Amino acid sequence: MPIINVKVSATPSPEMSARIASLLLEKTSRILKKKPELTAIAIEYVDPHHWIVGGTSLAAQQKSSFYFDIKVVDETNTKAEKALYVSEVFEAFSQLLGKLHPESYVYVQDVRPTAYGYGGLTQEYRFQHGA
Repeated sequence: MPIINVKVSATPSPEMSARIASLLLEKTSRILKKKPELTAIAIEYVDPHHWIVGGTSLAAQQKSSFYFDIKVVDETNTKAEKALYVSEVFEAFSQLLGKLHPESYVYVQDVRPTAYGYGGLTQEYRFQHGA
């Protein structure tokens, strides 16, 4: 049930979106043990001329970058799982985008189950009621 918000400095295309979604679904289900059928991914493309790192655009640096955050229920993943996830996702985006700027980010947000949910129910409610 995680939601993943992705920003990527690439040319928008259905093929690129499918590749991004595929790699994130695989890593999220395998490493963080989240159900693919409950994982939502929103992808936003940013022109490299408008993505600035260290005062210089990615276009001028001839590099790519990405940022994404994923929200997971607190205490459902270990530090080791999250560290492996960050590492493997960074490597996967590096292979996908090429010339990846090291200032590319993965943010795994641990959210409280009483303040997070989907379908009108919090994760705490689902836990308490076996939903």
